[in-house]
Amino acid sequence: MTAVSRVSDVAQTTPLDGFSELSDWGVMKVAGADAASFLHGQLTHDFVLLGMAEARLAAFCNAKGRMQASFVGFKTSPEEVLLCCPLDVLAATLKRLSMFVLRAKAKLTDATNEYRVYGAAGSAVWPGLGANTWSKTEQEHTTWVRLPSAEGWARALIVQPVAAEPLPASLGHNLWRWLEVRSGVCMVTQPVFEAFVPQMLNYESVGGVNFKKGCYPGQEVVARSQFRGAIKRRAHVAAGNMTVQDVPVGTEVYHPADAEQPCGLVAAVAAHPDGGVNVVVSVQNNAVDGQALHVGSPSGGALSLLPLPYALLEDI
Repeated sequence: MTAVSRVSDVAQTTPLDGFSELSDWGVMKVAGADAASFLHGQLTHDFVLLGMAEARLAAFCNAKGRMQASFVGFKTSPEEVLLCCPLDVLAATLKRLSMFVLRAKAKLTDATNEYRVYGAAGSAVWPGLGANTWSKTEQEHTTWVRLPSAEGWARALIVQPVAAEPLPASLGHNLWRWLEVRSGVCMVTQPVFEAFVPQMLNYESVGGVNFKKGCYPGQEVVARSQFRGAIKRRAHVAAGNMTVQDVPVGTEVYHPADAEQPCGLVAAVAAHPDGGVNVVVSVQNNAVDGQALHVGSPSGGALSLLPLPYALLEDI
């Protein structure tokens, strides 16, 4: 048994309880009477019907349906929405979204300096948080959002004002990143800007797309892919005996049958606690045939696909 496959051993021997400050995340604030309706017309999920006890996973796409950013969003009041996302795409996304405000009563600002963002895992997840994924609650001005679990460990996103008492960083960031990857839910970062339509990261299967809402940039492409069964790539979790430095996000992946053309891209990577790496890789469906994939070149390090931790939504 290789080091990277000992998932059950990790769950038993490695402490995965605690908080991890996510300094690589930022916060965008959208405030005003039209905040929710404005976002409703820009993102892949419904923000008009967003309740105060729930959050949304949503993507911001270009006209061709390619993801420029993804968010975990929630309302702090009927006229204010916070959007949490990786920091490296926040400034450019804020600028692009602001171009579409026009006459809407909505003001977009970078609120990263106003908040701290944490990840919580295991027993550190507040018991008062709802059990359903993407449920949201407030605890003394601190927002908790239930994230998809990973390896049986509960996870949550925490957003608190900087004036609040900081939480202890008791869970190493590397372990949090590993849990993120093992959850199979991947956020868009700069190296994969405009690389994927939402289904290429399984967003329709993890609560990131609402096919019943109105138009948004790229909506026709996203909907057509789903309704016509045109989804040719999917995200998978994979394992390899290499280092994180060997597999940067955005690295091309090859199948042994085709040395000329890559079959996918690495979308996220994290070190496995026992050695090696786990990655989220978006690959062509015909490349999922039991053979190892190779990173960077046809002769690069090998990746073995693992079972997804959730079921995929069937084409409609």
